[in-house]
Amino acid sequence: MAIGAFSAETAEETADGTGQARTAQLRQRLERADLRAVPESRRALRHLLRQWGRPGRSDVAELLTSELVTNALIHTDTDAILTATVSPRGLRVEVRDFVARRPRLRMANSDDGTHGRGLVLVQSLADAWGVRAHGVGKAVWFELDAGAA
Repeated sequence: MAIGAFSAETAEETADGTGQARTAQLRQRLERADLRAVPESRRALRHLLRQWGRPGRSDVAELLTSELVTNALIHTDTDAILTATVSPRGLRVEVRDFVARRPRLRMANSDDGTHGRGLVLVQSLADAWGVRAHGVGKAVWFELDAGAA
């Protein structure tokens, strides 16, 4: 499905031949500096969680996804890729960009306005999070356990 400069696909994997899906995945390409992708990513994640039977638990997941997507689009001059995977263990969201510079976790001062709090929120609300390097960039990710996702 394409929405302007935003595309999404959802895929499901089956664990065995029973047709019971064990994991579901959302994958979106986010166009450079196109902040319309932020609300679209939240909606797509909400839809994925609703399909997976966890509709009432998506507030934290949407907030943290918004932070990672916004950071990738604002602090890099490249496209990014959002991947969200739901499994019986929980939710893993990863935003990959093509800039090797690692994000800095910093405490925001009260005079910093609206900037500088994103990764602090991720650190505070996620069950696990981190940054991993890949060939030409990095991926920032978080996980919520099945109860939180």
